[in-house]
Amino acid sequence: MAAENEKDIDINKILHNKLKSVSIDSLETGISKVITDLVGEDYRCSIGNIKYTLFSGAEISLKIELTLKDENAPQL
Repeated sequence: MAAENEKDIDINKILHNKLKSVSIDSLETGISKVITDLVGEDYRCSIGNIKYTLFSGAEISLKIELTLKDENAPQL
């Protein structure tokens, strides 16, 4: 018998990669927001490559850049 604190592994849950249903734009926006909140300045994120793995993960190439805003420029 398994110990009480052990949980059964749901193989279907592991094999169904929910990350595939998240848009790249949403990932870029979310990552940008987190970094902006942590650093205190406006950053943007670009995802150059995304490779989904079999076990509900992904390998992602990120580019993080400080967004340079000219505060003296007229607002459109």
